[in-house]
Amino acid sequence: MLDLQRHIDCPLWEVLGSPLIPWTGMRYACIKVLHAYCKVFDQEELYDLVVRKTCQECKCPRETHAVYHEQLTSVRERLGFKHDSNTSRVDPRQMGYTWVPPGILTSAKIQRYFDVIPSEKVPKIGTQGERFRDKQLVYQLPKQDLALAFCKHVEETNRSSYEDFVAARNEIALDIGYVKDTPAKTQCAGCGDMLNQGEMAVTAPKFRDQILWHPRCFKCTTCDELLVDLTYCVHDDQIYCERHYAELLKPRCNACDELIFSGEYTKAMSKDWHSGHFCCWQCDESLTGQRYVLRDEHPYCIKCYENVFANVCEECNKTIGIDSKDLSYKDKHWHEACFLCNKCRISLVDKQFGSKADKIYCGNCYDAQFASRCDGCGEIFRAGTKKMEYKTRQWHEKCFCCCVCKTAIGTKSFIPREQEIYCAGCYEEKYATRCIKCKKIITSGGVTYKNEPWHRECFTCTHCQVSLAGQRFTSRDEKPYCAECFGELFAKRCTACVKPITGIGGTRFISFEDRHWHNDCFICAICKTSLVGRGFITDEQDVICPECAKQKLM
Repeated sequence: MLDLQRHIDCPLWEVLGSPLIPWTGMRYACIKVLHAYCKVFDQEELYDLVVRKTCQECKCPRETHAVYHEQLTSVRERLGFKHDSNTSRVDPRQMGYTWVPPGILTSAKIQRYFDVIPSEKVPKIGTQGERFRDKQLVYQLPKQDLALAFCKHVEETNRSSYEDFVAARNEIALDIGYVKDTPAKTQCAGCGDMLNQGEMAVTAPKFRDQILWHPRCFKCTTCDELLVDLTYCVHDDQIYCERHYAELLKPRCNACDELIFSGEYTKAMSKDWHSGHFCCWQCDESLTGQRYVLRDEHPYCIKCYENVFANVCEECNKTIGIDSKDLSYKDKHWHEACFLCNKCRISLVDKQFGSKADKIYCGNCYDAQFASRCDGCGEIFRAGTKKMEYKTRQWHEKCFCCCVCKTAIGTKSFIPREQEIYCAGCYEEKYATRCIKCKKIITSGGVTYKNEPWHRECFTCTHCQVSLAGQRFTSRDEKPYCAECFGELFAKRCTACVKPITGIGGTRFISFEDRHWHNDCFICAICKTSLVGRGFITDEQDVICPECAKQKLM
């Protein structure tokens, strides 16, 4: 670990490092200094100096801080296990990993193993997987569970209990799994699916040789995470990480993260604590036997809660403590005794009041100074009275009614006209557009013809009664006709094709001596050439071009 003496003076080091310092805010007075160095210390070594599981400055869990390791961690050495025949002879660093599974002796098989592990959990150097392994080492194998030397809060009288627990765990439950090829088709102890012969599997020496797991299924029963470096504990034929195995047998202090071996400890917030470690989240003063306030799942002493979270009274500018009733209105707060009318100073508790310019008034004072008047009856709006508003006008609820039938409108639809308000029925009766034919109100989809309104279904041909809405039509004597009826009844007829010449759509026609032709029908009776814009000669009922006339004469 980096020499603290180059950065921190000796008294500070003694305060932080000594386990004899009581659980008080004094130990954390210098956390801010250590926090600046958390990226250069081994995370667990830094943790050994303090009790809190979270950073006192930023309040984040210690696992989230960046960690710098001078050397790669060997779990086998950390647990004090000797190397055996299953230990891999491959240097993980040469393959770019921080750890390789025991039992695999070739780099090809190591790669096969990591191929079946989720990519974000593969401990490749410089990746998210490396950081995941670092966090799992701290979480699943806490140093304070492994040896007394890493504990700060095991009392002298409880040290033998600690040693007995460690010895029994190491003998009965704790071990490291290894990887081997499945000798015969068998069922995975984790997911229940089949492991085929020759498939890579994890075995746990504390179990029978026939019990195997897929590499992705070798997980802690409690936290459901891959067991870091295949390190496991067995309890009631289930596998656990060391942390959760220990917590099956001993309570763990939520503050210092050490197991509790003393008979007396505190239970609060559904968690366990050393008697002196249930402390204020802000100042670290002990809360055992003291009143506290829970905020965002963290306990605070009364003093810190009032300093950090309590509101300030708008009237007296003093803190509204937890023993006082806090009355609030629009992000402003008052003591119950301070919640008074700004003018007459009468208490407003459980009474109607009005607000103006960030000040509060009783109903009488507010009405006298600020109340607006109803556009219906002219009376003021009393404080707390419900009012209806439309644009710049306002009414009492009972005054907001139809000017014809006097029915209260409330939240129903209405129609304003000039300065009057109408309900839908009265407005339609008085002002709604009516069809010129049937005299009924046109509610939607009307047609206008010669500035007069019609229902679409009422606007029909005078002769055949077919609807003219959206159709071509013309009129005769102010009456509408469809194109066909108009042509049949009134239009000139073409001398050539005998069909009506309606003129609808811009049709052009030729007239001569009371005879008429469509523009396209005005052609030479012999050569069929168009005579529009040319000279022509009549031949009884026919018209012919000059050329055909000459030919006929010759």
